[in-house]
Amino acid sequence: MITIEKAYQIVIGKSYILETEKVDFISSVGRILAEDVTSDIEMPPFDKSAMDGYACRRSDVDNTLEIIEIIPAGKTPTKEIGKNQCAKIMTGAPVPKGADFIAMVEYSEETDSKFVKINKITQRNNISYKGEDVKIGQVVLRKGIKIEPQHIAVFASVGYTSVLVTKQPRVAIISTGDELVEPQMKPGISQIRNSNGYQLITQVKSCGAIANYIGIADDTPEDTFDKVSKALSENDMVLLTGGVSMGSFDFVPEVLKKAGVEILFDSIAVTPGKPTTFGVAGKKICFGLPGNPVSSFIQFELLVKPLIYKLMSFDYIPLDIQMPMGIEFKRKKSDRKAFIPVFIKEGEVFPVEYHGSAHIHALTFAHGIISFPIGVDTLVKGETVHVRQI
Repeated sequence: MITIEKAYQIVIGKSYILETEKVDFISSVGRILAEDVTSDIEMPPFDKSAMDGYACRRSDVDNTLEIIEIIPAGKTPTKEIGKNQCAKIMTGAPVPKGADFIAMVEYSEETDSKFVKINKITQRNNISYKGEDVKIGQVVLRKGIKIEPQHIAVFASVGYTSVLVTKQPRVAIISTGDELVEPQMKPGISQIRNSNGYQLITQVKSCGAIANYIGIADDTPEDTFDKVSKALSENDMVLLTGGVSMGSFDFVPEVLKKAGVEILFDSIAVTPGKPTTFGVAGKKICFGLPGNPVSSFIQFELLVKPLIYKLMSFDYIPLDIQMPMGIEFKRKKSDRKAFIPVFIKEGEVFPVEYHGSAHIHALTFAHGIISFPIGVDTLVKGETVHVRQI
């Protein structure tokens, strides 16, 4: 049995970077950018008004100004601003020659259709100057970022419409156990619906990877071997749930070995998720996750998710916030590192009602998880804990 920290190092140590491909920029959200993006233009591309108002000379603002032109956004000025003159201008419109100040419309008063009086003068010129945001050739986005909606706006602004991204890992999901039926079926006596498989499908998709559901493997070495062999041949990673503990029908580790997988660990000093198995077959990666849904969920978060992202050249750093415990919380055993689902209320952390690793509904009330280090059995009220958001 190894620590979760050691398990993480082993898992990440088997990472590699997948190949790249081009995708349309609008469909690249959630993917990992594989090259730096530079601008082909200056931004702003010209001196433009940052306000609706009047373009004039600052030296003339105490005088009544003659309106010689109206400049809407998208139109080019046709006249140069002279002494005691101005142009009525809209936000985003080019600033006319001769003007060095935009008087805000709310601080101005037109005396008639041809003249305006400025009532208040701001310190700022209210002009966005050419190239002040971005120069031609400047890097606007660095490779290795996870593409979010705000990045799409940057792609559009610099004309980067064909995006180089890392390919998505193909991840197979196999559930094991004769007691399982698919969600659309009514369970019979001694049966339960397969929740783990579909939980893992969506966890994989949330990482930007491709989830391939293989189905439920019977509690036989033969059917499990067939499904594992197929999954390994067609995918970059295989996730199995169930069949990895010490019961009579828990033969997944042996099946993996028969399929050519080198087992690197099969037990972690952690709860939930002690019987987690990890191995590789060349570049193919395989996880045997526990059958209890909270265990499989948390071990995916701790080990599988970082590796999926690493295959796409992204260093996943979970959001971690420090907050005080709202109550004292004890656990019975301290021989393993424990992860507990918690919720946050009025700036304090509270454990959710949690009956153990089969209690999947507990996670629906959780904002995150906290950890008990090995040897620690009590968290006192007010003690600062790290909440890892899920």
